[in-house]
Amino acid sequence: MKKQRNPTKRKIQNKGYSEAGASYVKKSMKAMIPNSGTPSEDIDNNNYTLRQRARMLYMGSAIAASAIKTNRTNVVGNGLKLKSTINRNILGLSQEEAEAWQKRTEAEFELWATNKRACDATGVNDFYGIQQLALISWLLSGDVFAVIKHYDTTPLMPYSLRLHLIEADRVRTPYALTGSAVGYTTGVTKDGNKIYDGVEIDQNGSILAYHIANTHPFQSAMTQTEFVRVEAYGEESGLPNILHIMESERPEQFRGVPYLAQVIEPLLQMRRYTEAEIMSALVQSFFTAFITTEAIQNDIPMNEPLSGDVGEVSDDENEYEMGAGTINVLKAGEDVKFGAPTHPNSGFDVFMRSLSEQVGAALEVPADLLLKSFNSSYSASRAALLEAWKAFKMRREWLTNDLCRPVYEIWLTEAVARGRISAPAFFTDPLIRQAYLGSEWIGAPAGQLDPTKEITAAVMAIENGLSTREAETIKLNGGQYTANIDRLLTENERLRQANGEHAQGAQAFQNYIQTLVQKAVAKEVEMRGIGTDH
Repeated sequence: MKKQRNPTKRKIQNKGYSEAGASYVKKSMKAMIPNSGTPSEDIDNNNYTLRQRARMLYMGSAIAASAIKTNRTNVVGNGLKLKSTINRNILGLSQEEAEAWQKRTEAEFELWATNKRACDATGVNDFYGIQQLALISWLLSGDVFAVIKHYDTTPLMPYSLRLHLIEADRVRTPYALTGSAVGYTTGVTKDGNKIYDGVEIDQNGSILAYHIANTHPFQSAMTQTEFVRVEAYGEESGLPNILHIMESERPEQFRGVPYLAQVIEPLLQMRRYTEAEIMSALVQSFFTAFITTEAIQNDIPMNEPLSGDVGEVSDDENEYEMGAGTINVLKAGEDVKFGAPTHPNSGFDVFMRSLSEQVGAALEVPADLLLKSFNSSYSASRAALLEAWKAFKMRREWLTNDLCRPVYEIWLTEAVARGRISAPAFFTDPLIRQAYLGSEWIGAPAGQLDPTKEITAAVMAIENGLSTREAETIKLNGGQYTANIDRLLTENERLRQANGEHAQGAQAFQNYIQTLVQKAVAKEVEMRGIGTDH
C-alpha cells in the first residue's frame, strides 16, 4: 500500500516575484533589505542632509555645477516672456481687438516685470531674474517658495504686487508643535491638523498653510527664531498667498527632493578622484633628480637650478648644479636617477566619461551636454540635444505652472481692479476670467546644430500643414511670428522707399550725364564747323 504524503510537510515553493526581485533566498538578494516608509519619513526626515550636500557639491564640483547651470540656461535662459493668448471667441472680440488687448497687456506686464523695485520685495532681481533664481533654488533644495506681498504704489510703480523668494530651509515645522527634539519634521496643530516639514494639511489631506521661520536651521545668529503661519490662499480673493515650486515623485508628498539627491555619492567620489589626480600630477610636475652615492654626505650636494646666463653658483666640487646644457662629472660610486611621472593617469578621461554618462542619465542631461564636449557625429549630438530638451521643456512647463501663470493671474487681477487693463466680467464670470488669463511663456529655443537642415524641415512642416508659422518661429529662435510680420512690414516699406529714392537718384544721374554728353558733342561739332570754315 502506497504511503500518503503529509501536505503539512511539503516544501514551501516561492511564487511570482519571490523568485526574482522579492527573493530572500538568492545570495545576491539576501543582503538587500530596504525599509521604505511614508513620503514624510523617506523625504522630509532626510531633506536637511540632502540639501546641504547638494549645495556643497554645487559649490565644489564642476559636474554638479554644470548640471544645475545647464538646466538654468536652457529652461529659463534670459527669462520666460509673456505672450498673451486670450480666447477671443468666448470674449466676443475680433482679431484686431484681441491683438490690441494682448499688446496692451503685454506692455503693462513688462512695465512691472522689468523693474527690480516693482516686482522683487528685496529689490535685487526683476521677474526674469526671479525665474532664474527660483529654478536654481528649486533644483538645489528640492523646492522654493514665493511669498506674495503688496507694497504702496507710486506714480512710477503703479502696481503693489511684490514677490519674496524664500529658501526651502525656512519653511519647517515649529519646534513647539513637533512634540519632540529639534530636527523632527512632523507636528500637529491645536486644531488637529498635521504639519509635514512646515506644510500644514487639513483633515482632507489638502494643503492649508505654510509655516515660515525668520532664520535658517542652526543659523549662527543672536536672532530668536520665530514662525509665521501663511495661509495657502486668500479667504476672500481665492488667490494664492504663497507659491510652492517643486517636483512631486510620490503621492501625498508635500516637500521636494533636491535634483542631485540620487547622484550625490558618485558626484562626491568623482570630485575626490579629480582632486587627487590633479594633486598627483602637480606633485610629479616638479622635475626631481636623486643623487645616489656611496660616500657619506652631510650636506645636500645640489644647488638651485641655473637659468639664463648665470654662471656656476659654487666652486665646491662636492656640490652639483643643474641647468640648460650643464655637464656634471660625478665621482666614482655616484649616480643620478630621475623620478618617472605616472600622472596624469591615461585612464582618467575614460573613467570620468563613463561616470558622467551614468550621472547624466539620472539627471536627464546627456554626458555631451553635461561636459560641454561635442565630439560625436551630427546625428549623435542632435539626438543627445533632443533628449535633453524633453526634460528642459518639461521643467519649463512646471516652472510656468508653479510660478509664471499664478503670478500673471495675481498681477492681471490687480491691473483690472486698478483700471489699467479693461476686462469686462473678469470678476463676475469664471469662464470669462479664464479666457482673459490665457498665456504662453516663451523661452530660449533648443538651438540649431545645422540651421539649413532644420529651417528646411520647418518650412516643409508648415507647407504640409504639420505645424504653424507661429510654432516653428518659437521653436527655431524663440521669437513671435506676428511680431516678425509687423517688423518686416516696416522694414520692407523702408526698403521700397530706399530703392525708390535710389532709382530716382540713378535716373537723375543718368540724365545729368546725358546732358553733359550732349553739350560736349554739340561743342565739338561747333568747333569742327569753325575749323572747316577756317
